[in-house]
Amino acid sequence: MLEKFLNIFRIPDLRKRVLFTAAILAVYRLGAYIPTPGVDGNRLAQLFSSQSGSSLDLMNLFGGGNLRRMTIFALGIMPYITASIIFQLLTVVYQPLARIEKEGELGRRKITQWTRYVTVLLGVLQSIGIAAILTKQGLVLNPGIGFDLLTVLTLTAGTTFIMWLGEQITDRGIGNGMSLLIFAGIVAGLPNGVIEMIQKVQTDAWGSATVIVVGLVLVGMAAVVTFIVFVERSERRIPIQSARRIIGRRMMGGQSSHLPLRVNAGGVMPVIFASSILSAPLLLGQMDWVRNNRLLAPLTDALHPGYPWYELLDMLAIIFFAYFYISIVMKPDDIADNFRKSGSFIPGIRPGKRTSDFINDILTRITLVGGLYLIVITLVPTFLISGIRFDKIWLIGRLFESLPPWITHGFGFNFYFGGTSLLIVVGVAMDTINQVESQLIMRHYEGFSPRSGRIRGRKAW
Repeated sequence: MLEKFLNIFRIPDLRKRVLFTAAILAVYRLGAYIPTPGVDGNRLAQLFSSQSGSSLDLMNLFGGGNLRRMTIFALGIMPYITASIIFQLLTVVYQPLARIEKEGELGRRKITQWTRYVTVLLGVLQSIGIAAILTKQGLVLNPGIGFDLLTVLTLTAGTTFIMWLGEQITDRGIGNGMSLLIFAGIVAGLPNGVIEMIQKVQTDAWGSATVIVVGLVLVGMAAVVTFIVFVERSERRIPIQSARRIIGRRMMGGQSSHLPLRVNAGGVMPVIFASSILSAPLLLGQMDWVRNNRLLAPLTDALHPGYPWYELLDMLAIIFFAYFYISIVMKPDDIADNFRKSGSFIPGIRPGKRTSDFINDILTRITLVGGLYLIVITLVPTFLISGIRFDKIWLIGRLFESLPPWITHGFGFNFYFGGTSLLIVVGVAMDTINQVESQLIMRHYEGFSPRSGRIRGRKAW
């Protein structure tokens, strides 16, 4: 394995990409320690400690811990993700925008530019909301219009800079830039999670069963990681037969291959999209005009992580975005048309419409399996963090008050052990490793996985 890792640095282009990505992530983490001027950091830390497992923790997760410290990167990449979702939805329902996307590279550049503008606009709106919340909670040293303007300028500039960093990684580095920034923020919390686990063992947090509980948690985490890797590498292979053609004096084609369809083609994106959408009511719930409204206040209170209605909407959103993402990246009509042009076909299936319907049916079934897998990975570890507050269900909550505390309140583990964060860490790591492996194999070096084959590389550096 060490030899495989060293192969990365034997390829000049790949070495530059990896080092460039590491440098950008270092800049991102450096900015995570530059505080926003005018905020009382001590009182802010006390506020987050008192609201562990709430909506603030979810927003802090995707902000890489920056919201907890109210740094210049407090907004994270959530405005960019939200803007991307908006334009991806519009390209499906708004035909003029869909035609622009089909123009090729020029059309994609236009949509990317518009996405940046919407990101800045959303950053301004969210910055205004955060400034109002900080003032309301008494976390501002010198409240006033000056603080509001400075906060809006600082946070908007921070999220714009993060957007630029992510684009630089995608273009000049290795891996998906936005996903890697989220990955870096979550991994940065690993030492704190380990320390907290050690403290629970030292203080016998669960009595005489503390060691057993910690052991079961570690085994469970290993099982979850193994399950994630297994499903992420699973695929449905559709056999493809190439028709024989005579070109000149040579017989071409007649070969068998397969079309690989991943069970979870969307990766971690459906989970990120769903969490991004559900973060909007969480932020609105902190506003005074919402808290004072008799109709909106109960609705926003019910939409907190760990509450039944929030978890239900989260599951539905994950299923929706799993299908939505696959509809963007995989188009059965285009695949069938490419088969027809290349003279390929699926054995037993007629070319054209029948082939498109056959691929669409398979995608529908495996995407449902992939969406359910994402729900399981996201929902089950929630019991380890905050549990499911069935006792907070409107009207019938009293029926669940007799449930064991570990069901409604969980075990209180650190957020790092959450299903969402674990899925993002494993998924992004696998995607990045796959890209590095493809670069190695393309240059005739041995990849990381056993199935990549052993190809002897150059000895010189």
